[in-house]
Amino acid sequence: MLNGFEYKFKIMSRYEKGKEVLEGIQQRTVEEIFEGIEDIAPDMSRFVVEFPYAEIYTREEVDLKTRELCTVAALTTLGTIPQLKEHINAALNVGNTPTEIVEIIMQMSAYCGFPKSINGVVVAKEVFTERDIL
Repeated sequence: MLNGFEYKFKIMSRYEKGKEVLEGIQQRTVEEIFEGIEDIAPDMSRFVVEFPYAEIYTREEVDLKTRELCTVAALTTLGTIPQLKEHINAALNVGNTPTEIVEIIMQMSAYCGFPKSINGVVVAKEVFTERDIL
C-alpha cells in the first residue's frame, strides 16, 4: 500500500516492462531481436526496450493494434525495410489483417511516393508468404 492505494500489479523496472511488451508483440526474445548488434552496440537494445516499448507502447490512450499500424506507416515512409518487416509481423501478431496492413502501406504513397510504398507492399508480401497467409 502506498498513500492508501493498493498496487494491483507488481512493480517492474522500465526494462522489464518494455521487454514484456516487445516480446509479446514480436513473439521472440529480446536477445533474438537484437542478436546482430549486441556485440557492437550492447546498450542499443536497452534503449529501445526502455523507451518506445516501456514508455510509449504501454500508454493506454491507443491500443497496440493501432500503434502497430502507425509504426508500419512510419517505417514505410522512411523506407526502413528490416524494421518494416519486423513491424508487419508485429501488426499481424496484435490482430491486424493483411488487408489492413496493405491499405495503410498503399495510403502512404500519397505522403512518401510510390517507390517506398511499392517496397512496403513487397515486404508485406514476403511476410505474408513466410507466414503462409498470402
